[in-house]
Amino acid sequence: MRQRQPEKLGVMGGTFDPIHDGHLLIAQSAAEEFRLDQVLFLPTGKSPHKRESQVTDSRIRCEMVKIAIQDNPTFAMSVLEAQNETINYTYLTLHRLHQMYPNASIYFIMGEDSLDDFQNWRNPKEICRLSSILVAVRGGGKDGIGAKIEKAKETYGARMHMLHAPGFSISSREIRARVQMGKSIKYMVPKEVESYIKNHSLYMGWDCDDDDGKNKADSEKTEKGTG
Repeated sequence: MRQRQPEKLGVMGGTFDPIHDGHLLIAQSAAEEFRLDQVLFLPTGKSPHKRESQVTDSRIRCEMVKIAIQDNPTFAMSVLEAQNETINYTYLTLHRLHQMYPNASIYFIMGEDSLDDFQNWRNPKEICRLSSILVAVRGGGKDGIGAKIEKAKETYGARMHMLHAPGFSISSREIRARVQMGKSIKYMVPKEVESYIKNHSLYMGWDCDDDDGKNKADSEKTEKGTG
């Protein structure tokens, strides 16, 4: 039986190295606040903003995402970017998604930090044409974010909205650092992801000074890395 395609599709890209509870909270908040039929997680492949040595193999990152979202029927994952051998740019990914989901309205989820850098993404006006943008604001909001959204609307004709998500002050970089130091990451990542990291001895030799990049949804997204 052919699966019904979503009419309102959320898109959440990121390195997800590893995926953590903050990502999941943002995705769930987007689904609820904007009544999305599905939120599609897009682990990045090659990014214009990251050295490949900084990033865990895409197959491993995709496996962690699959494990993390397996019990939520609203969540799905695509390897569209992870399997792409060329550099991923957001506007090109959105074009491909429109081909895959021709009847869907796409809601692109980014973090508030990414909004500050949005003018440096590749073809931001086309990103705004192809999607509505949800800016994740965690923990009650941030001074000045409303003005930044209004400026983006004027500059790019953006359909941009504030996405309210619970505060969760943790990054993938911090999780990697804790693993390397032998500290617990319980309650930071799903327990299945915690077990996967332990069983596969991930991040034990990681350079914890490496940053996560800018997540479109949590200060870890890359313009495809971020745009």
